[in-house]
Amino acid sequence: MAKIEDYIPIVGESVVEDLRLIAVHLRGKRILNVNSTAVGGGVAEILNRMVPLLRELGLDVHWDVIKGGEEFFEVTKKFHNALHGGRVDIGEKDFEIFMETSRSNLEQMEISGDIIFIHDPQPIVLVRKRTDNKWIWRCHIDLSEPKKKVWRFLKEFVVQYDAAVFSAPAFSRRLLIRQFLIAPSIDPLSDKNRELPQKVIDGILAKYGVPKDKPIITQISRFDRLKDPVGVIATYRLVKKYIDCRLLLAGGTATDDPEGQKVFEEVLEAAQGDPDIHILAIAQNDLEINALQRASTVIIQKSLKEGFGLTVSEALWKAKPVVASNVGGIPLQVKDKYSGLLCYTPEGAAFAVKQLLSSPDYARQIGENGREHIRNNFLITRHLREYMLLFLSLYHRENIVHL
Repeated sequence: MAKIEDYIPIVGESVVEDLRLIAVHLRGKRILNVNSTAVGGGVAEILNRMVPLLRELGLDVHWDVIKGGEEFFEVTKKFHNALHGGRVDIGEKDFEIFMETSRSNLEQMEISGDIIFIHDPQPIVLVRKRTDNKWIWRCHIDLSEPKKKVWRFLKEFVVQYDAAVFSAPAFSRRLLIRQFLIAPSIDPLSDKNRELPQKVIDGILAKYGVPKDKPIITQISRFDRLKDPVGVIATYRLVKKYIDCRLLLAGGTATDDPEGQKVFEEVLEAAQGDPDIHILAIAQNDLEINALQRASTVIIQKSLKEGFGLTVSEALWKAKPVVASNVGGIPLQVKDKYSGLLCYTPEGAAFAVKQLLSSPDYARQIGENGREHIRNNFLITRHLREYMLLFLSLYHRENIVHL
C-alpha cells in the first residue's frame, strides 16, 4: 500500500501537505463506511485504497459490509436497474425481501461512530440506527431518470440523513437535506494504475493468447447489460469492415450482482466464435487489467448508463485514446475531442474508433490530454480532500463557504 508521501511526485508537495492540515481537524472522530461488498465494483475498489490512506493521515476510519442472500441481491440489482431508468418489474414482494434483510442487518450490525458513511441503496435502511451522530448517504449511481416507484421508496430513508453525495450534477434530486457533488477517483499507485514494464504487459498478453499483430480495441468492465458489451461487439464489427483489428472484452462480476454470469454467456454467444474477439473473465486481478489496458490501442466504454465509470479514468491516466458513451459521469472525464471522443450509438463509436486508428498522432494527443485531465481532477488525493471537507462541514454548517 502506498504511503501518502508517495503521491508527492504525482500531485505536488502542497497537495499532500493540505491533506495533512485538514486531517488534523478530524482527529478524534470515528468514521464508519458501510457498503454491500468488499470486492468487485468501484465502491469497494475506492474504499480499499482510501481507508488505509485516511488512517495514515491520523483518522479513525473503519469499513463494514452488510450481509445479504441471493434473493436480496437480486432485488437490489432490480433497484439498481430501475434507478438507472430501466424497465424492471418490481412488486411488493421485492420490497418485503429488501426490508427483511435490512431488518436483519439492523439487528446484527454494530453501527457506531461520529460519522456514518453509507454507500448506495443496499445498506440505506441502517439510518434507522442513528442516534446523535452524523449520517451521510453516498450515491454512486446515475439517478438522472430513476423509476419513481423505487426512488419514492428509497427517498423515505434518504431524507433521514444529514447529507447526500452525488457524482454528477444531473444525479441530484429534490431533497430537504444538504447535497454535495463529489466525483469518484482512481489511485495512480495501485496495481491497476501504476507503471508496468513492457515485459510484464507482453507476458499478460501471452498468458491470454492475445497476439500483438493488429490494433487492439478494449473494453474493461463488469459483465453487466448497462455496460453494453454486446454493443461493443457490434461496434467492433463495424470497424472491422475497414480496419483489421482485435477486440478485447475483459472483466469480472461483483458479489452483489447476480446477473454477471448470464451476461457473460450472452457475450460469448454474440461473439460467434470470432478468433479476433477475446473475452476474458478476470477475477479481481488488478495487475492484469492494468497490463491489458496498457496493451490496447483504443479503449471503449460504451455504457448505456453510468454512475461514473472508473475504467474511463484508468484508461485516460494511461494516456490511452478513449471512445465513450455520453452518459452519466463519463462526460466529466471525457471532454469531447479534447480528452477523448464521446458517442451515442455503435455507429458513432465505430466512427470515432476508426478516426483514432487512422490518425495515430491525433490519438496520441488525445491520450496525453486525457492523462493531464485525470491528474488535475480525478486522482485519489482530490477525493480524500473533498471527503474530509465534507466531514468537517457536518460540524460547521454556517462556515461551510469558508472551508
